[in-house]
Amino acid sequence: MKNGWLLILIPLAACGTPQEQCTRAATRDMRVVDRLISEVQGNLARGYAFETETVYSPEWQDCTPRATEANPTPKPELCFEEVPQTVRKAVAIDLRAEAVKLQSLRQKRDQQARASAGVVADCRARFPE
Repeated sequence: MKNGWLLILIPLAACGTPQEQCTRAATRDMRVVDRLISEVQGNLARGYAFETETVYSPEWQDCTPRATEANPTPKPELCFEEVPQTVRKAVAIDLRAEAVKLQSLRQKRDQQARASAGVVADCRARFPE
């Protein structure tokens, strides 16, 4: 159902006033950097990071053939199918390198904020609410 929600939210992402759309477009990279800063801060607070990995595990699945004219009531069958599952596992990190990464991301965020300030002001001027 996770993907089902995505299909509902995609059209909503296009919603908003023209000013909001313009501002959202101008600050897209800043939001990515904000998310990365939050992730690195969490890593430093915990002392480790998380990686996601896809593993496959066998599960019983219904493999009953479709009904045909020759076989209108096929016999039910079960078979093993490899089903992908995403797991999150803890991994060791270099805390010094992570701190340097955080500092670098914060500097990048400041640069982006300065660069986008003019564009956001232009969005407000072009699309007053």
